[in-house]
Amino acid sequence: MTTEIQEPDQARLEQTLGQLVVDMGAAMNGALVLIGVDLGLWRALDESGPTTSEQLAARTGLRERYLREWLSAQVASGYLTYEPDNDTFTLSPEHAMALAREDSPVYLAGGLHLISSVYKDRLRITERIRNGEGFGWHEHDPELFVGTEQFFRPGYRANLVDVWLPTLDGVVDKLRAGATVADIGCGHGVSTTLLAQAFPQSTIRGFDYHDGSIARARELAAEEGVDNATFEVASAVDFPGSDYDLICYFDCLHDMGDPVGALRYARGALADDGTVMLVEPFARDSLPENLNPVGRMYYAASTVLCTPSSLDQPVALGLGAQAGERRLADVAAEAGFGTFRRATETPFNLVLEARP
Repeated sequence: MTTEIQEPDQARLEQTLGQLVVDMGAAMNGALVLIGVDLGLWRALDESGPTTSEQLAARTGLRERYLREWLSAQVASGYLTYEPDNDTFTLSPEHAMALAREDSPVYLAGGLHLISSVYKDRLRITERIRNGEGFGWHEHDPELFVGTEQFFRPGYRANLVDVWLPTLDGVVDKLRAGATVADIGCGHGVSTTLLAQAFPQSTIRGFDYHDGSIARARELAAEEGVDNATFEVASAVDFPGSDYDLICYFDCLHDMGDPVGALRYARGALADDGTVMLVEPFARDSLPENLNPVGRMYYAASTVLCTPSSLDQPVALGLGAQAGERRLADVAAEAGFGTFRRATETPFNLVLEARP
């Protein structure tokens, strides 16, 4: 049987090529954004206002010819504006919040470290996909762990204490009085430390199976002067302790090989009136509903990070970063939880509450 080859539509072909050129430019410029972070260029532009390449070179001590090319690339990417009459480049306040101000709730530049790590691991991940094997979180280039910390920290700082926790039934009152909390899959402990700082009467325990992340979490907590948070190497199905008032999973349950088993274990470790807080990547319940820029980013991350991590573990459910509320509710019900609801959401996260 011969398959008839269709001639391409010229307009659609041009549109396709245009999209690829845009994507290739974005992929290249991601490296330049990080170079700008490392060299302090974004911060210098934020502090100086409209500036020429010569002025930026004098301010930073860097070679003007490099800066001229870097600045031009950022204008082409829409991250800077250029005024030809006086040859100046300007970083807007909005772009400064995303690229220059690390304490901003919408700072995203650091998350490009996460993407950079994927390129470093690409060949190894390709081989695992070819062989149908998983790729463990611990196997990734260390830049992934830095990127994960920097990508999620702004959102957690802006939302966790003041927005998300108050939507959970009675949890804030318990934390203020003194609760026992487990933060499962805590990574570098950003969420753990934020909880400890906000609720000094509570005891916050961070657990992660990756020993390198736990070591970093201890360092960061010490830098913040936190003394009511501890960190231990443990998985989601063997962490110690019982009668927890709150057990949290921040952007990690979908990475687990056995999320049902993890929640079943958590149910056994909860106090009778305890709460499980799930913070998961934002997703609707079907592919067509997730065909948007956030969904695009999360499906890509799920292909090379989340799903390989799950497939490397026992059970290997492969829940994926775009599981959606309905699928997560099924997981919680199978684990034995009687109550499950969406507490709130952001453009990047679903915040879900599960109770026995």
